[in-house]
Amino acid sequence: MLTLKQAMSLNQQEIENLKHDLRKKIESYKELNAYIQTPEIQDKDKGKIPILIKDNICVKDSLLTCASKILHGFISPYSASAIEKLEKSNLCPFGRANMDEFGMGSTTEKSCYGKTKNPHNTNVVPGGSSGGSAAAIAAGIAIASLGSDTGGSIRQPASYCGVVGLKPSYGRVSRYGLVAYSSSLEQIGPITQNVEDASLLLDIISGKCEKDSTCLQQDSTTTFSKLNPNKGFKIAILEDFIPEATKEVQSAYYESLKTLESMGHTLIPKQMLNLDYHISSYYIIAMAEASANLARFDGIRYGRRIAGDHLKDVYFNSRSQFGDEVKKRILLGSFVLSSGYYDAYYLKAQKVRTLIKKQYEEIFQDCDMIFLPVAPSVAPTFNATKSSLEMYLGDIYTIGANLAGLPAISIPVIKKPLPIGMQFIGKFLDEQNILNAAFGLERELNL
Repeated sequence: MLTLKQAMSLNQQEIENLKHDLRKKIESYKELNAYIQTPEIQDKDKGKIPILIKDNICVKDSLLTCASKILHGFISPYSASAIEKLEKSNLCPFGRANMDEFGMGSTTEKSCYGKTKNPHNTNVVPGGSSGGSAAAIAAGIAIASLGSDTGGSIRQPASYCGVVGLKPSYGRVSRYGLVAYSSSLEQIGPITQNVEDASLLLDIISGKCEKDSTCLQQDSTTTFSKLNPNKGFKIAILEDFIPEATKEVQSAYYESLKTLESMGHTLIPKQMLNLDYHISSYYIIAMAEASANLARFDGIRYGRRIAGDHLKDVYFNSRSQFGDEVKKRILLGSFVLSSGYYDAYYLKAQKVRTLIKKQYEEIFQDCDMIFLPVAPSVAPTFNATKSSLEMYLGDIYTIGANLAGLPAISIPVIKKPLPIGMQFIGKFLDEQNILNAAFGLERELNL
């Protein structure tokens, strides 16, 4: 598959030929279930490079379902700011990627369209919630994709599928047109074949947006023109976190550290708050915000309406279309926001979040970035996680960056037999340095 960088040098006819070839290839890889539907080739997008879009990002006049029955048949009336920026840069949306319902999951099993399979081994999960995007890139049936990352939903599937996933700093990319799950945590970001493409796509979709009050009023990034693989960095390592990982992930991590040292980077041991606090704080905040954001899907304002004898029945029948995982998170979120529990849970979680953010700031006083595994294990087999708690613990290494609003990039360090990814977590708005570090490591490993 051509990279995004290569595709940008094609002429109009070559791009159209590429789209036709992609459609054929997508049909032959239907078993993966990475695409919700085979993308259409539209006249208005003639000559524009095709980019796969996760099913929770609005594209005008396109089906938008968040992989949920409650949004069955919903057509988006407008495009997200990130989509508008794609189109201005001669790129276009091309198909919808499968995902966990409303982004709530780590495996892409929680989709009304059925599970997505990992192209490296169809018996294991591709990760989630942006699993469709990562699987499509890994299988060579998409050039690049836009996903969303609330607690690792770009980086974790990128790690499981052996591709590159970038979560930008909070506010770097407009969230206007991203269906809200947890508003203070989530960001749109690229999933690509390599670091150069991630840098290119970030430069295209980043920048100010008047329609999103959380978007920083700054110009688009210019990271691609400044990519430098040779710069030596001071990299923090959090060794207290590593025993949570399996032996194979630990081995990959320490081998990566040796490679980074050989490249001229300086490794500095650091400590941070126990991961249990990260998990607890993240899920209380995420579920509370999900409860509030998903209240609008009631069959009256949004969502497919299921009739009933009374208004209460309409609400009950309509909201019953949510999947089990979504219902669970709404219930837990409503509980931690309820009278008598708000102070005990939600307020404490916000205080812990502030503490975690301060700890990152302290680490960055004498370090440029942090290097960590993306996930504590390789991709598990389907139905391997026996409880929601077990699934939540798979996010232990990724959620910290979301709580603190920091940029982070996942790159593969092992691709066979199953991929293993590592991540660089950077200072707020310092996408350039983590891209540089990832670019250098990618070149050194030459996978």
